Amino acid sequence: MAKKLYITDTILRDAHQSQAATRMRIEDMLPACELLDKAGYWSLECWGGATFDACMRYLNEDPWERLRALKKAMPNTKLQMLFRGQNILGYKHYADDVVDAFVKKSIENGIEVIRIFDALNDPRNLKQAVASCKKHGGICETAISYTFSPVHDEDYFVRLAIELEKMGADVICIKDMANLLLPYDAYSLVSKLKQNVGVPIHLHTHNTTGTGDMVYLMAAQAGVDIVDTALSPLANGTSQPATESLVATMMGTERDTELDLELLSKAAAHFRGVAKKLTDSGDLNSKVLSVDTNTLLYQVPGGMLSNLISQLKKANAEDKYYEVLAEVPRVRKDFGYPPLVTPTSQIVGTQAVMNILAGERYKMVPKESKALLRGEYGRLPAPVNEEVRKKAIGDAPVIDCRPADLIEPELEKYREEAKDLARSEEDVLSYALFPQVATDFLTKKYNPQPEAPAEEVPCADANAPRELFVEDLSV
Repeated sequence: MAKKLYITDTILRDAHQSQAATRMRIEDMLPACELLDKAGYWSLECWGGATFDACMRYLNEDPWERLRALKKAMPNTKLQMLFRGQNILGYKHYADDVVDAFVKKSIENGIEVIRIFDALNDPRNLKQAVASCKKHGGICETAISYTFSPVHDEDYFVRLAIELEKMGADVICIKDMANLLLPYDAYSLVSKLKQNVGVPIHLHTHNTTGTGDMVYLMAAQAGVDIVDTALSPLANGTSQPATESLVATMMGTERDTELDLELLSKAAAHFRGVAKKLTDSGDLNSKVLSVDTNTLLYQVPGGMLSNLISQLKKANAEDKYYEVLAEVPRVRKDFGYPPLVTPTSQIVGTQAVMNILAGERYKMVPKESKALLRGEYGRLPAPVNEEVRKKAIGDAPVIDCRPADLIEPELEKYREEAKDLARSEEDVLSYALFPQVATDFLTKKYNPQPEAPAEEVPCADANAPRELFVEDLSV
């Protein structure tokens, strides 16, 4: 096994999504792009996930323009995105024609590697995205959402990987979103996957429980092909293990990454300033940097942790943080043990918040929880708590087919709805995924209005009640 270990750096996407609620701006990225492009990474993860929503909702940036700018600045490096299967980058299932159009435009605008996952590990929800990625010339990396439960064991993941390879995967990713995969389990799982599938294995983890570096070391010994790391200023804690540390660890071994530590150090120097800015603005909370082995009990991924903190803060209920975390696994069991990754992490997390803030379990059940229990997101891994389901959806029928089969083609509908807003197919797709957010953003982009004098802007009532939505917890 004398081959180098390849690295995907997440500094431009998951690192700041996990630590700072996806608030890094394109102006913070571009100054380092020349260095990143020279580094020799297998890929740079820079788009998808929550970045699309956050660009429009919070940063006043066009996510498509961001992607084009990054591709222009880094022409020699494969750009990678995270794609939520039939959910695309949103929080519900979309029709197959929308999925296909979004994949096509993502590749046209600069994406080469598309990591496609489904929160429930339901292969039916990956089918269209995989087919579209292959059709439009992308590198198709299908992902296994890693978790553990009474129904999730090593054999389950090996069987799933075999199925994904048959579906057309070019690469298979173990997506360990909450750092639950422990080092010796990583060695065993990677070994089994290398024995049973022929495509490269890519491992993604975080350092939430403090084991991420050891996970990568053991996985490297087992033959993993690629791992995700983040440059040190936004590494560790709820983010990925640090790139420089792994590069130094592997230096001179048969798994040498062949990356230049001096060059990485120069890039890291830039992102130290970015991290300071995010800290000063309050977007980067110190809680996400500390090791919390309770994650092994709660199974809460990094992006969800940082946003639970944010939402509890807005609700003036930060003291309920650990009560909410303790409620998460109880809700997860009631909901049939879904892996906790977007959107199920937000659905389960929001339900846990509501259960605690209301003082009564399932007194409030948002529409996303009802949809999950009804089967609108796909097949749940285990039986649900029927009492909870009855309370949530009454006698509504439960869906047992591929949910997208029930959705008529809808791209033309979105084109018609957005005809007065959109000036490109990309604008239409932005609207399709986030109608209200995109409407506000595109209106401001194409018809900017002069800002009113400060004294004419009424102050918001800071004490007004605020409803929690799934979207609030997902960026």
